[in-house]
Amino acid sequence: MQSITRSASTLSSSARSASRTTMMAMRSKSTTSSNPLQGDSGNIATHIHHKITTFLAVATPIYFLAPIDTEATSTSLPNKAIGTLLAINLSAHSWIGLNYVITDYIPKISKSLTGPARLATAALTGVTLLGLGKVANNDSGGIRGTVTGLWRNRKGKDDQEKK
Repeated sequence: MQSITRSASTLSSSARSASRTTMMAMRSKSTTSSNPLQGDSGNIATHIHHKITTFLAVATPIYFLAPIDTEATSTSLPNKAIGTLLAINLSAHSWIGLNYVITDYIPKISKSLTGPARLATAALTGVTLLGLGKVANNDSGGIRGTVTGLWRNRKGKDDQEKK
């Protein structure tokens, strides 16, 4: 009787070991890929995503809340450089984050949509980078000038409303 119990125990132990090996092989295939569109693959992407998140959480409020005295300061090289750095980080952050969403949710709909979804995310990231980069380097105060312009009255608007 003991030999049967030991055999069953050994069998279930080896089955668990095989199951773990299979799971580890599946995980390694899903997290390491040579596809450059997979922004969420591997530990490096996770670490980069966390570093970018921390940078954005610290740098964005400092950038927007730092006092500016003159219009010349808002169009200066440091303002444009920081704006460009924010544009790059925001684009990379959204690319990696959207790839996590694709990995988690698109296969539930259809596994064949994963590739096109990653391509669409890469295109969206490229357009975001180009747009924010252009705004960061324009002569209207960069990203800060554009965002604060949303709450500023336009010149002549008040005069037109009074008439």
